Amino acid sequence: MGTIETSLLVAACVFVGGMVGLSLHRLLPDHHLTPQTLDVVRLGNGMLSVLASLVLGLLIATAKSSYDSTSHSIQNYAAELGVLNETLRDYGGTAAVPRDILRRYTERFLADGWPSNGAHPTALQGEEGQRLLEHVREAIRALKPADAGATWLQDQALSSNTNLLRQRWLLIDKKQSNVQGVVLGILVSWITVIFAGFGLNAPRNMTVIVAFFICALGIGGAIFLIMEMDRPLDGIMRISSQPITNVLADMNW
Repeated sequence: MGTIETSLLVAACVFVGGMVGLSLHRLLPDHHLTPQTLDVVRLGNGMLSVLASLVLGLLIATAKSSYDSTSHSIQNYAAELGVLNETLRDYGGTAAVPRDILRRYTERFLADGWPSNGAHPTALQGEEGQRLLEHVREAIRALKPADAGATWLQDQALSSNTNLLRQRWLLIDKKQSNVQGVVLGILVSWITVIFAGFGLNAPRNMTVIVAFFICALGIGGAIFLIMEMDRPLDGIMRISSQPITNVLADMNW
């Protein structure tokens, strides 16, 4: 289920919880609706509201941290690609082979990570991309330095290539979700119960219903943001491809 469908389902659950609370006025006997009983419900709602607020804030902070970290990693990855390309360019014409393979790898990374046809991105999962990056290393090792300066450039290029391989695996790890579904499920159940308690204490009129509907959409929107930020390499809020596009443009001249 996608993030939009999930957020709408969450909004529906919260709204239904409020409607159930409003309906309980007609279903419960009068001795269950005494002021003392409603006060207990309010106290319970207050405790759940504090817990839900803490968990919701924690989830938003976790998702935002994951999003920012992955965005920074993509920028570093693009910078490392650019450094490797510049190193090979400085090496001279004999490094044309690894430079060409590096350019093809970057094109593959961009096309798979940000597909123009709207397909699911596979930049970090494709075996062809992994093989191309390994071929870059093999081509660099096959170079025959003519002097100490060329040897230094070869060593720097191998170091950059190793960093790219390491960062690639780190990016693969970042694709794992940091927000567990069970935590979201518990949070939504708490909020649904809270709205049921609100409904039990609220007057039964259209203004209350509209307020419940707007608040339910707001909760659904918060869940949408959490889930989207938790998948920074996919979805509507995916990280921009501009750093990779810029470095590819530099490789093409």
